[in-house]
Amino acid sequence: MSYSADALTVLVLAGTRPGVPDPMAQAAGVSHKAILPVAGVPMITRVLETLQNTPAVGRIIVCIDAPAVLDGLVPPAVTVVPSRPEGPSASVLAALTQFGTPLLVTTADNALLRPEWIMEFLNASPPQADVTVAVAPEAVVLRDVPVTKRTFIRLSDLAFSGCNLFLFRTPVALNVARLWLRVEKNRKHPLRIAWLLGPFVLLKAVMKKLSRNALCARIEKLTGAKTALVCLSDGRAAVDIDKPADLELTERLLGAE
Repeated sequence: MSYSADALTVLVLAGTRPGVPDPMAQAAGVSHKAILPVAGVPMITRVLETLQNTPAVGRIIVCIDAPAVLDGLVPPAVTVVPSRPEGPSASVLAALTQFGTPLLVTTADNALLRPEWIMEFLNASPPQADVTVAVAPEAVVLRDVPVTKRTFIRLSDLAFSGCNLFLFRTPVALNVARLWLRVEKNRKHPLRIAWLLGPFVLLKAVMKKLSRNALCARIEKLTGAKTALVCLSDGRAAVDIDKPADLELTERLLGAE
């Protein structure tokens, strides 16, 4: 699928969950991880510069719980909105309701983000899909960043790590955000999530017998939205900054460019 210039709205999730200080921000002596320096540049600045240099991107929105934190860091053309206290899924749902679709979602800690990764993701997203998710296959991640320690989701036909890029392409995609919100509300209650998603689906996932098509089919049954996983060709796309080792790796990769 191709997007013309200024056609796509992008939401950058930059908030902190209420009452849960981010350990990376605390270690760096800043209020929010989004403004943590990465090789001397706030990570949110790196993400915004990448988005502004991406041909398909038009409007950029940053979602954060304390908008004043970004004073002086966000270009005038970027809109800053308050995040929802319920969590990122609620913030995405609110943005979809306010700004509509298509909506590309990424995160402030996606400091290595590149315009070519975004364009690859958009162009490879199936036109019939309502929601697409960018992933990096395990073999690609281990090829490009062998020293990284990433969490891989293992399906029967694909092992992958997420890349913090989500495309909510059509209005039906709001149903996926609503499902995400219900899952997030029950994140401390695995049995409730099992009941919500279907115990047989989770059993297959645990036994690594759940295929990519079966997973997408289950989501479609629950939401009416067609979903697709889009594999990116650069394993570095799976690297975000969740812990000190990620920051060290990111700065090393930036220094090698």
